Amino acid sequence: MTRPLIGITTSDYKSRIAWWFDWFAVWRHGGRPMRLSPSRPQPDHLDGLVIGGGDDIQAHLYGGEVQLDVRVDPQRDELELELIERFVPLGKPVLGICRGAQLLNVHLGGTLDPDIYTTHEGLKRRRTVLPRKTVDIVADSQLHRILKVNWCRINSLHHQAVQQTGPGIEIVARDRDGLVQGIESREHEFLIGVQWHPEWLIFNRPQQRLIHALVEAARHGMSSE
Repeated sequence: MTRPLIGITTSDYKSRIAWWFDWFAVWRHGGRPMRLSPSRPQPDHLDGLVIGGGDDIQAHLYGGEVQLDVRVDPQRDELELELIERFVPLGKPVLGICRGAQLLNVHLGGTLDPDIYTTHEGLKRRRTVLPRKTVDIVADSQLHRILKVNWCRINSLHHQAVQQTGPGIEIVARDRDGLVQGIESREHEFLIGVQWHPEWLIFNRPQQRLIHALVEAARHGMSSE
């Protein structure tokens, strides 16, 4: 069986260990992972796309105030926005992870909370790859149908979050502090963003269902071309 080609965006300096988790998450569910970064040539064809985690998004892209104490990657922003503009109109399935969820929302006209610890007084700092945070999933959402759970435990590596959603984007998951943790598009067959990192939760069945659903959507697209 032919494996669908799944592009995964990263920075040029992402560690080998972090990339291995990206690669394995897609490969174990039948996909063919391809690393995409600013220094690598863009492919002419993809069957699916993962916008991965990483640095903050440039504030001017969503009308936010520039913060001097954060790290940004303008070349990566440009690469990912170009990939989204090329492949989303073709109906390719797209999954945004952490920063990727934020970028999807920004691309579709939404805004971001630039620092959740500044805007939410008293918010407990929980930065961990372990599933220590609880999120509630909106019933009857696409994310709910994929994960097959009403709530789940997730990891947390972010300090920014979706604020106002873009047109056609629905909030489908929040954590117990009320922060947006999952979004999806009403106007695309598979365009989902999650604020957590499912690729790190390799023994968590609901999270692996999410990766599996992306690969299967990409495979279905191959058969219909």
